[in-house]
Amino acid sequence: MANVSIKFNNKDYLLSCDEGQEESLKSLTKFLDKKYSELKDKLGNIGENKLLLITTIQLIDEYFDLKQRVTQQKKKLDELANKFHELKKLAIKYKEGKDEEITKLNNELDKFQKIVEENNTLYESMLDKTTKSLEKIISNTESISKVQ
Repeated sequence: MANVSIKFNNKDYLLSCDEGQEESLKSLTKFLDKKYSELKDKLGNIGENKLLLITTIQLIDEYFDLKQRVTQQKKKLDELANKFHELKKLAIKYKEGKDEEITKLNNELDKFQKIVEENNTLYESMLDKTTKSLEKIISNTESISKVQ
């Protein structure tokens, strides 16, 4: 434990604190003394105990107000985090839907390409048969013409 000499309400006090906390204790005491002095200037000398009580009540009031604001901000942050998670889920769901749609379209495109290739093969086969038939007809016609 460390001993710290502090001044409060123009009186010297010796207080103990954990090692390394000396400066923090001095700062806190200085803050408390300032609040106490402000009240003393405002209210006059109504007695040290009463001024200490009023100072303490004001500090606790400020503390509770700050604590309430922190709690409200935490709730807002929690709400924002929940909304973010909802948006993230929606975005993932949307992406999955689009991925499925793309897969279906790719499958349909593959089917269409196969149909086009089959039709191309069929068309080429029909052209070959037609060409051969025409060649036969021409050949037969030439043969008939030679015979006459």
